[in-house]
Amino acid sequence: MLEKAFVTIAAAGALLAILAPTASAGQQYVALGDSYSSGTGTGEYYHEPCQRSKHSYARIVARERPGTDVILAACSGAETADVLRDQVGSLSRETRWVSITIGGNDAGFSRVVAECAKPGWAGHCGRRVTEARQFIRRTLPERLRSVYEVIERRAPDATVIVLSYPRLLKDTDCDAGTFFSEHEMERLNDTAELLRDKTSRYARAAGQRFRFRDAIPGFAGHAVCSGNEWLNGLERSVGESFHPNRAGHRSGYVPLVRSVMD
Repeated sequence: MLEKAFVTIAAAGALLAILAPTASAGQQYVALGDSYSSGTGTGEYYHEPCQRSKHSYARIVARERPGTDVILAACSGAETADVLRDQVGSLSRETRWVSITIGGNDAGFSRVVAECAKPGWAGHCGRRVTEARQFIRRTLPERLRSVYEVIERRAPDATVIVLSYPRLLKDTDCDAGTFFSEHEMERLNDTAELLRDKTSRYARAAGQRFRFRDAIPGFAGHAVCSGNEWLNGLERSVGESFHPNRAGHRSGYVPLVRSVMD
């Protein structure tokens, strides 16, 4: 009788093991892209060459969302070619989520902002903005398409969250070290919107698993020189200038990513 009882218990245990939900190994989340995804601007980095930070939106999402295992592959200064060469190797069929900010460095946007921050007599803001806008219209779309195609091929079961960049500037320049005119700030912000529009168009064209999220509305009221900045102005560490600070990642980008994941 005991022997039969043990057999029955063992069989029941085996059946429960089959029927019960298995412990999740975690959903793999890979964050690709440039400094806006690596965490540049947050002031603390565990991987200095790429300025990857525990304060980046990807790391915050992984900490706050149970069962999410993040690979932060994004790197400060990355262009589309860098994503294809150095970052997409982190993707696989096991990848459940991908996020990316990319295109700003291809268009030289940080160099354009730096040029416009100079006094009018010392810079060439208008010409640089025009060149960037032409690049965004004519050259960037094919680069974005190539990145999205490779992501889809390497992570065929992933949902891909494509994020835009915020408008950087308010209508006044409060920083003693910069010399933005009202017209220059307007053109820079308009260029961020142009970049947003192109990114949105080609992300949506990439397929149903691509979800575009616009950072411009989320950062509204929190530009440089606003009362509650989510973006750095001119910093002592110049490379951190005009990037999201910790509040920008947590309150600006995290809700955009989680609006898809949750």
